[in-house]
Amino acid sequence: MAHVRARSGKHPHDDAPDTSAQFRRLSGMPEGPEKKALRQEVVRAWMPMAARLARRFRNRGEALEDLEQVAHLGLVKAVGRYDPERGHAFESFAVPTIVGELKRHFRDHMWGVHVPRRVQDLRNRVRSASMALATSADDRFPPTADIAEEAGLTEEEVRTGLAALESYATLSLDANLTDTEDGYSLADTVGNAEPGFDRAVDREAVRPHLSRLPEREREILYLRFFRDMTQRSIADHLGISQMHVSRLISRTCERVYERVEMDRTAA
Repeated sequence: MAHVRARSGKHPHDDAPDTSAQFRRLSGMPEGPEKKALRQEVVRAWMPMAARLARRFRNRGEALEDLEQVAHLGLVKAVGRYDPERGHAFESFAVPTIVGELKRHFRDHMWGVHVPRRVQDLRNRVRSASMALATSADDRFPPTADIAEEAGLTEEEVRTGLAALESYATLSLDANLTDTEDGYSLADTVGNAEPGFDRAVDREAVRPHLSRLPEREREILYLRFFRDMTQRSIADHLGISQMHVSRLISRTCERVYERVEMDRTAA
């Protein structure tokens, strides 16, 4: 069985077991039930340390049990990939593998909105620098310039990291606003699209093209869309057939539409 190494003095991994003999056996064994059983034995020996690493990430919105499962997954990967012939102790390979798996879990599953990896890193550096500079619970975020100096970042990078701190978890639109007693929620503050705005934009877009139309076509559009006359009434008013009115309206509207689209493309 693996045993915990006897160490002199404090060490960050005092609970690291000595499994060097098992790893040497694993490296020379063919795949099969015996190797699988030995690999599981090594994993069990290192699980206490993996659980301790998982506890570093508690109180961040994820259950400790789930974090331990993620850490154990990283441990299994580390055991499967470790090569004792490289001359490095297993813990020096396992720790970054397990911690990397935990950080990847938070990056891929815990952020409320998609945040680029670089911005997540800025967020972590800003958070660490802020905690190092804070002198009380009410002084969590010192001045931007102080954070920048502590973290070795520019003030712009600090502002980006601070903004990312607000992106870690999202708030439901049904959440009640603070300082309100009538159930007023965030959803109540979200405006609705106003179709009148689009109509105003479209009206201004067609105005110059309408002014260039022949007088009769301009009059037909005016009677149809501004006086709300029927095609039959327009035909009687102008002394032409209803079919002719219909063709003129369709052709004129199509021409104006094409010219408006050309203007938008050019812009």
